[in-house]
Amino acid sequence: MSTDISLQTTTYQVGNRQWLLDEPDYKPNVTLDISAFTAGTHYPNGYIPSGTAIGKVTATGLFGPYDNTADDGTEVCYGLTVADVRAVHHNGSAATKVGTGAVVSGAVSVAKLPFSSGAGAVDANAKADLPTIRFEA
Repeated sequence: MSTDISLQTTTYQVGNRQWLLDEPDYKPNVTLDISAFTAGTHYPNGYIPSGTAIGKVTATGLFGPYDNTADDGTEVCYGLTVADVRAVHHNGSAATKVGTGAVVSGAVSVAKLPFSSGAGAVDANAKADLPTIRFEA
């Protein structure tokens, strides 16, 4: 048995959490179904950004991007991803399921969220689904 000590490249992303106006104490664990997200839209650089609105897929119990027009459970906003989530492995293949935390209470700046429209964005219905989050401009 040998040990590989060759040079390896590691990538990471520094999260931009300017949208989070306070640090909530409770952030329940969620598992994201990466196949529910769109590569070029939700993770063009390999990471799903923090602040992405998510909903729970009824059939699987996994989470995908919140989409008010869906009918699979993700039309109800569960919360916002608390941290950037790596959706692509180092070898370039997409992950299947990835764990993170969800912001379900606190104060959020809507203007600084990563998506302003479409799946993963917070709309009026998402705000109604999240009464324990105070949304500010």
